Amino acid sequence: MRNPITYILLLILFGLLVLIRVFENELFYDPYLLFFKSDYLHMDFPRREILKLSLYTTLRYVLNSAISLGLIYLFFKDKSIVKFSMFIYVIAYFILLAFFLYFVINPRQEDYYLFFNFRRFLIQPIFLLLLVPAFYYFKLKQ
Repeated sequence: MRNPITYILLLILFGLLVLIRVFENELFYDPYLLFFKSDYLHMDFPRREILKLSLYTTLRYVLNSAISLGLIYLFFKDKSIVKFSMFIYVIAYFILLAFFLYFVINPRQEDYYLFFNFRRFLIQPIFLLLLVPAFYYFKLKQ
């Protein structure tokens, strides 16, 4: 059986991910939060400050990634898995940010849905949902 402190840490880290999501309006500059909650296919693209938006999106990605890496370490207790995950997060960040900035700088209504999904990978811990089952399966096969 695992140490009870591990379970407490897991609960705290999951709680931090939830708090980031709950207080996203207060913590981060993101004019797209309201835009994508409404009928965005029939609205004009919101006004935005590109540098500020990029910095806050990066901050949110870094926070989610750091918490996710902590969760991955607590789940698997394997530093090589954490290093590989960190590599995935860094590579994904640069690729996703490039697409994100393209859609922010060149908004077209037909690209809104694609932009929504690229943005989602940057602001939500989706990679955690992909990596944990993959590593669990990998550990089972070893």
